[in-house]
Amino acid sequence: MIRIARRNLEKLPALLAVIFLLVQVAADLYLPTITSDLIDKGVINHDMAYIWQQGGIMLLVAALGLLASACNVYFASTQGMKVGQKLRRQIYHKVLTFSSKEMSDFGDSSLITRSTNDIVQVQNVMVQFLRMMLQSPIMLVAAIILAYHREPRLTGVFAISLPVLAIVVIGVMYFAVPLFKSIQKKTDRINLVFREGLTGVRVIRAFNQDQREQDRFEGANADYTNTGIKAFTLVSLLFPIMTLILSLTNIGIIWVGAKLIANMSMQVGNLIAFMTYSTQILMSFMMLSMLFVFIPRASASAARLNEVLDRRPSVSDPTPDEQLSVVKDAPASLTFDHVNFRYEGAEELALTDLNFKVQAGQTLAIIGGTGSGKSSLVNLIPHLFNVESGRIEVNGQPIDRLSQYDLHQEISITQQKAVLFTGTVRSNLQFGYETATEDDMWRALEIAQAADFVREEGGLDTIVEQDGSNFSGGQRQRLAIARTIIKPASVYIFDDSFSALDFKTDAKLRQALRRDPQIQRAVSVIVAQRISTVADADLILVVDDGKVVGQGSHEELKATNKTYQEILHSQIQEGDEERAQRK
Repeated sequence: MIRIARRNLEKLPALLAVIFLLVQVAADLYLPTITSDLIDKGVINHDMAYIWQQGGIMLLVAALGLLASACNVYFASTQGMKVGQKLRRQIYHKVLTFSSKEMSDFGDSSLITRSTNDIVQVQNVMVQFLRMMLQSPIMLVAAIILAYHREPRLTGVFAISLPVLAIVVIGVMYFAVPLFKSIQKKTDRINLVFREGLTGVRVIRAFNQDQREQDRFEGANADYTNTGIKAFTLVSLLFPIMTLILSLTNIGIIWVGAKLIANMSMQVGNLIAFMTYSTQILMSFMMLSMLFVFIPRASASAARLNEVLDRRPSVSDPTPDEQLSVVKDAPASLTFDHVNFRYEGAEELALTDLNFKVQAGQTLAIIGGTGSGKSSLVNLIPHLFNVESGRIEVNGQPIDRLSQYDLHQEISITQQKAVLFTGTVRSNLQFGYETATEDDMWRALEIAQAADFVREEGGLDTIVEQDGSNFSGGQRQRLAIARTIIKPASVYIFDDSFSALDFKTDAKLRQALRRDPQIQRAVSVIVAQRISTVADADLILVVDDGKVVGQGSHEELKATNKTYQEILHSQIQEGDEERAQRK
């Protein structure tokens, strides 16, 4: 919490908030003294001039306190919201630097909770820090000193009420704090279940699992609700208990004070002032105790935020001394030099001894069974993971010596899942190449075989809903492919991105890719399941259990490689094999 405050609070506004707070506290503490003098010297002596004079001073002090309070609230609130703004920006920026490993370690639902609920907890405490967390102890100590100075004989009442109050607060904190800490984890669980329900709603309905998912959500929701009820019920007990203690304290003060007044050893004004100070003391203690309840929850949130902010990405840019600059206009190439790769914590290698090279204008195809390591291989090219040994080069330069920005400028990729962003077809294409002209966009759509349906839907300004849900699977894939090929790059990667296309569209798309001048100057990498998709590639890698068990052209592999032959003969449609043989 302290680290977050030190890094994100602005010094001058925070200092002004503290100054105005001190002015407010001074005004609040000075008012009982004025009241005492007004009663003892004005009311008792029937001195109207003094009453009007002290009344005017009281109004001025009250107005000054009100103004200072308003200024303090303004600076405290703005600083609290700015801390939240900065934290959201920092968390979002940090998450964008994470590799797949960090994303899987934290989980989507937890990152969403951390960037929303946890930040709200922290920013609320920042506001309270510049308000009650400073006001309460100052007011508590100063009011005790002034009350003792005003009438030491009445302070003995606090020797009973304050310890009782402290015992109550400590008891509530002992039981409530663990509950507040667990609420954040239960919020993660609700987000996880709710998010899965939203994204998988069609699957849920298709398998008639509506009731099961409702019960699952109800369980997480009830668990969160019951924990919250317990925590806030305990906290809510503080208010009636403290009100009772405050009332009993005032009764004790009046009882003792009345005896002193009856004995002519204390003035009425002192009793009124002392009662005001006692109220300030107990209210300050109450606010301070409430903060001690909520601070642990915010501290738990701050720890969760720091866990994200302090996490060092497993894939990072090289040091300035080691970093290489991109060679402009270098001929495109992709090289794997005896590369081995292992997922962190895994006992066995995921990929073993990958060794090949592809030049500009050539197409590398990767084929293999499910789970053979095809996607793991292509994810190494944009440096989404670190290799265990060996070297990967793009355009003759090791990718681990290039910055992430420079490397990704040279690579354009379509992932297995076609991801589209809310907006329009135009904005999604500009996501791949920001300065693309309309001609560039239509060229990419023509190559991706998407131009016809985009024209039918309304052109480049056709609305794209969240995740592209208003398009079919094949249309989403073609739009994602268009976004990939619109970007000038040295390496184009299509990770099983033709899977939703029919054979005719698949063939047309690949022919258009081969004819395009921009693609001809680059290296194309295609991951596919179908023989017909990879048969015309210059180099085909057959991957099985993380190993390249064969590489060569379609004809070479068909004649000599057993695994490739098995894939060829296992194709569901005989026409697929016939198409492959005609290549």
